[in-house]
Amino acid sequence: QVQLVESGGGLVQAGGSLRLSCAASGRTFSSYAMGWFRQAPGKEREFAAAISLTGGGTYYADSVKGRSTISRDNAKHTVYLQMNSLKPEDPAVYYCAADITPVDIRSGRAWHYDYWGQGTQVTVSS
Repeated sequence: QVQLVESGGGLVQAGGSLRLSCAASGRTFSSYAMGWFRQAPGKEREFAAAISLTGGGTYYADSVKGRSTISRDNAKHTVYLQMNSLKPEDPAVYYCAADITPVDIRSGRAWHYDYWGQGTQVTVSS
């Protein structure tokens, strides 16, 4: 079992920045890949970013590429998503997820992920 708790969401002005955090517990953190997804009202959950077990590999959706950085601190059992230049289309509930049998972090498929956090809301004001 893996428990995931996100934090760091909130209200930010367009063009601003936020850093989301996701604290994990329950299994050896360095044994699974991590991802961030987001879901806006009325829309399907979409992939945002993923990071490999060691943090050496990262992958981003086009929608956040160049504006976001995913990172992990295995000693702290935490994964982060730094988001800059936030846009009006970025508001959503952001979820972190754990893939305990990672094959390719570039898949971006929600069904590859085994455990999910409860989400943290990001709101962008114009």
